[in-house]
Amino acid sequence: MGSREEIVAAAAKVMREQGYAHATTKVIAQTAGYSEAMLYKHFRDKTDLFLSVMAEELPALDSTLAELTADPGQAALRDNLVRVARLGLAFYLDGFPIAVSVFSSRELLRSHRERLGGHGPRRPLNGVAAYLRAEQALGRIKPDTDAEAAAALLLGACFQQAFLSTFEESEPADLAGRIADTLLAGL
Repeated sequence: MGSREEIVAAAAKVMREQGYAHATTKVIAQTAGYSEAMLYKHFRDKTDLFLSVMAEELPALDSTLAELTADPGQAALRDNLVRVARLGLAFYLDGFPIAVSVFSSRELLRSHRERLGGHGPRRPLNGVAAYLRAEQALGRIKPDTDAEAAAALLLGACFQQAFLSTFEESEPADLAGRIADTLLAGL
């Protein structure tokens, strides 16, 4: 593993333990066993590092959604929805402790939102909606289905379960099949 990968792994660890707001680049670099200068050799700032953590250390929701959107018919619709729900649950469960501290102050949230651009929390919703529209094009989902609302229902359920599990310090229930089945009934 190279220095960049070690820094990203250390950032994920520190951000999970301390939250984004309290994770400093100095502590992240120390945890990785490198200097802050080495960290800045690979990353512009903490937000750049946060984006790398979200893309590289959390379950691959973006790449899976891109794959399913490109070839939605590769598996049964239910299997695809269960897969998306499982990844959504894992993504939010892993990401929640990292991202929640961004909401600790309005200034931090505003600054973070400006830096994220198109990489914000709407991105998974857009990805699920795009996948559902691809399923509509195949005729596997009713043509009048609101893909954005269906995506919000699916990921909203995943987010809520991750929130509860994080709050209660409990293992999340395996709801992926039930979430997919309930959504599928309306599609």
